[in-house]
Amino acid sequence: MSAFSLHPLLDRGFPTARSDFAGGTLECRCATDKVALRIDAQTAYNHACGCTKCWKPEGALFSLVAVVPREKVHVTAHPEKLRVVDETAVIRRHACKACGAHLFGLIENPDHPFHGLAFVHTELSPQTGWAAPGFAAFVSSIIESGTPPARMGAIRARLRELGLEPYDCLSPELMDMVATHTAARKGTLEA
Repeated sequence: MSAFSLHPLLDRGFPTARSDFAGGTLECRCATDKVALRIDAQTAYNHACGCTKCWKPEGALFSLVAVVPREKVHVTAHPEKLRVVDETAVIRRHACKACGAHLFGLIENPDHPFHGLAFVHTELSPQTGWAAPGFAAFVSSIIESGTPPARMGAIRARLRELGLEPYDCLSPELMDMVATHTAARKGTLEA
């Protein structure tokens, strides 16, 4: 075990994705009256995120976050306990008022390249079979959360050992999607 916790599921080993997995449930961390979601799809682009906005378990350097089409996310219990953490953020993260766990995030700006997606934390699911993390994003941002810069080499090395290429933005595939969306809106993309 290393001297730092990337995330409990990364430290212990993330469960294997199942090809037949078509969704499951997420629950907040309250002991009773849990906020619950039903997700009617497998997730995509699951990744470790070091940004300062994403919810992380106590002591973890990274969150684990993935996306699904927003119409595949349904609040099934205790919606009254949800609140938007920051109304001004691009991703409006919906968290439980009682335990603080972020259950999903939405981008409301229809011009944003990721509008239509919901950002979810599958670690809050009792089911296994969700897509495994495939990369690490916004890795340098953990310095903003208090990680000493001198530890970054070891942290990046551990991410690579786990097969998670560390980036200080999103993965190249996602950055290409953002740039393609932007170019198409500007009319600069040739067909």
